[in-house]
Amino acid sequence: MNKPTLRLLSTADAGFAAALEQLLDRAVNEDAEVETAVRAILAEVQTRGDAALIDYTRRFDRNSVVTVAELEVRQERLAAAKAAIASEQRTALEFAAGRIRAYHERQRVDSWSYTDDDGTLLGQQVTPLDRVGLYAPGGKAAYPSSVLMNAIPAKVAGVAELIMMTPAPEGRISDLVLAAAAIAGVDRVFTVGGAQAIAALAYGTETVPRVDKIVGPGNVYVATAKRLVYGRVDIDMIAGPSEIVVVCDGKTDPAWVAMDLFSQAEHDEAAQAILISLDEAFTRKVGETVEALLERMERREIIRAALARRGALITVRDLDEAIELVNRIAPEHLELSIEDPAPVAARVRHAGAIFSGRYTAEVLGDYCAGPNHVLPTAGTARFSSPLGVYDFQKRTSLIQCSAEGASKLGKTAAVLARGEGLTAHARSAEYRIKK
Repeated sequence: MNKPTLRLLSTADAGFAAALEQLLDRAVNEDAEVETAVRAILAEVQTRGDAALIDYTRRFDRNSVVTVAELEVRQERLAAAKAAIASEQRTALEFAAGRIRAYHERQRVDSWSYTDDDGTLLGQQVTPLDRVGLYAPGGKAAYPSSVLMNAIPAKVAGVAELIMMTPAPEGRISDLVLAAAAIAGVDRVFTVGGAQAIAALAYGTETVPRVDKIVGPGNVYVATAKRLVYGRVDIDMIAGPSEIVVVCDGKTDPAWVAMDLFSQAEHDEAAQAILISLDEAFTRKVGETVEALLERMERREIIRAALARRGALITVRDLDEAIELVNRIAPEHLELSIEDPAPVAARVRHAGAIFSGRYTAEVLGDYCAGPNHVLPTAGTARFSSPLGVYDFQKRTSLIQCSAEGASKLGKTAAVLARGEGLTAHARSAEYRIKK
């Protein structure tokens, strides 16, 4: 008999705590060779600018170009790509974009202020970032949905210029990605990929302008480059492998649950898919269904590797224990496939996104529900949030004192400043105190 793809665990087992720790081991093994290579690329682009981009494009994308200007995709080409894709695809992209835009418009925050009794005005001025860079994978890994999810909140926030970088191996580029860029309102597109694209956005070149923030997914070289340029520019996050946790009361079709687990496992051999079940018989039924459906999947080898490496079917004693486990895992995606999900969702403190009810498949959030699919992974939902409009806005404090307010505040400030031994601070405040 073949070994089951997914391990079966129970919170009632004596060794469960240790098994869970092993399952959730998210240690990041940073590749020293990758980092060395990326540092060299960053230095080359920072020093040589366009010339370095041309060299790397010839080398990595096998694209013979003479100038970086040749790598810019004009707006006419974006419009042509939008017209060229199948009408069904265009309709789907526009429908998804509309929902994503409507959701994110509700996140926009306006400036505010108030005036104290002493006439001092205090507040916060909210302004969009000037320029943002978006990385969009190209070639075999082309994700138009990612373009929508990263670009639309930036434009809703009021970002003046959005620059997209996407590789075009041998000059080939996905019309779907370009169409998504057109629909989302991307301002400029360059067919530059890899760490060199991140370097160009972070440092600027003769042709590619420097940005204030870089967002979007990419391979290990792109992720490493984003990590290394953070501080010179802001970044969205360093995303880990995809994750899904499904909590089920045993009354959902096991095939639905199995396919929901597959939906994240098919991303990557390092993805994580976990079922938390309130019914042991159902847990085993899902395991059997996984085995029955797996052979029919086009990406079955990736799914099998992910499930065997980081997947599990966990039986818990009750819903309280399930919630405790969810908060311990802090998953990227959480499905509550139960009868009455609202009270349970209210008790979940740590999850990137919650999909409530049997009919709410996680995949709907990936494409068209509306909320952003760029979510915290690797347990960072304990302190991080989904990408949103707020990531493309910055806040400036406003303070304007009246004469009375300056005198009142100055007395307190002077006392505290002298307590810290900062006499110039104290005198600056004291000059404005009414005698």
